[in-house]
Amino acid sequence: MQQPVQSLQNGSKIYEKRLPVEPFGQTLAKHGLNLTREKITTLQINVGFLCNQACRHCHLDAGPNSEEVMSAETVDEVVALAQRFPFEIIDITGGAPEMNPNLVDMIEKLSGMTSRLMLRSNLSALGNGERDHLIEVCTERRVVIVASFPSLNEAQTESQRGRGVFQESIAVLRKLNALGYGQPDSGLELNLVSNPTGAFLPTSQDQLEKRFCQVLKNKWGIVFNNLFSFANAPLGRFRRWLEQSGNLEGYLQKLSTSFNPCAIEGLMCRSLLSVSWGGYIFDCDFNQAADLYMGGKKTHISDLKELPEPGEPIAVSHHCYTCTAGAGFT
Repeated sequence: MQQPVQSLQNGSKIYEKRLPVEPFGQTLAKHGLNLTREKITTLQINVGFLCNQACRHCHLDAGPNSEEVMSAETVDEVVALAQRFPFEIIDITGGAPEMNPNLVDMIEKLSGMTSRLMLRSNLSALGNGERDHLIEVCTERRVVIVASFPSLNEAQTESQRGRGVFQESIAVLRKLNALGYGQPDSGLELNLVSNPTGAFLPTSQDQLEKRFCQVLKNKWGIVFNNLFSFANAPLGRFRRWLEQSGNLEGYLQKLSTSFNPCAIEGLMCRSLLSVSWGGYIFDCDFNQAADLYMGGKKTHISDLKELPEPGEPIAVSHHCYTCTAGAGFT
């Protein structure tokens, strides 16, 4: 069933295409649900869209030619924000955050301000010895590494991320293991993230984790702590691929028909303050990609006097079905 043109709530972008799914807010209402904020415990920082890859599944437009990179001045403002407010978790993402020239400085300054500092990595950006110092700093500061490793199939991985990426990723994982990452009782946590390589929903996370654990250990001697399996958000480069391949409507229908009302309670946006590379605040990284500003207005972290209160609404649009399909996106 075709629905009217859907506008993005509180945002500046409007997708003109008529969508085959009802607005996410209506789905929430049909289930008697509201998506509202709880106490903010996590600070997520997107340090820019610069990346050594141009992955097909990217919800941004990250790539080697991106000029959207967090400046040293904004890094200092992020550090000042973390000094003003206590965060249980600080999560650094990108693009490939490893390519931000201010990343080491950020990690060194933030590591003493939280009990859990996380760095999201595509692995290949840590290869070739170019960022050994960054790896050393992460090891010294006990930074949790959350590594993208979409598939155990080399061809599938490289169709999504580029030629040679699979073997580069394997080499970096082995290097991290040698430093203690993923090893029992090391205190160095290594988690993997798997995303489908096409217009599909992920398989069972528990089953996938068991398979990844078995295959990586048996074939390459690689160990890790946890695996997370998430659907791809229909935004940015991935949305364009869906449109060009004729898969957009079908994929949106898959997401919406897999809506799980039980996933609402654990959504990370409910306890998250998301900061863009320019220093503006959002409810989540996906809303950054959609220009959905937190609270419907463009607010810079330097102007933030207090954290948003529990009970405030979270901006939603059709991409929110990604986070509520099946087991959800937490």
